[in-house]
Amino acid sequence: MRTKAPPLDKTARIEAILALIPPGRVVSYGQVADLAGLPGRARLVGKVLRETDKVLPWHRVLGAAGTISLPKGSAGFDKQAGLLQEEGVPVIGGRVRMREWQWQPDLAELLFLVPF
Repeated sequence: MRTKAPPLDKTARIEAILALIPPGRVVSYGQVADLAGLPGRARLVGKVLRETDKVLPWHRVLGAAGTISLPKGSAGFDKQAGLLQEEGVPVIGGRVRMREWQWQPDLAELLFLVPF
């Protein structure tokens, strides 16, 4: 008889979604929370990104309006903008056009890649 794997905790669920974001695409904090099955927990996504010791594509996560959430002119802001531009994502005035660059995984992708 097969036993069911224990459910992933909230942090692991968020990290699993973050690891799936493809290069050249962006998501919002709220979208990550929704995809992780944690609607309304966008701030938790930010907390996980700040506290994780895993190497995740943090630079692909933006505010809901496509804005870089770090202070303009800060080293983190410049690094995030630079990493996105290296992936071909244009950053204009600290903002990315979400309509063009937002990752929209299809259902099959989520069913086969997400471990929960």
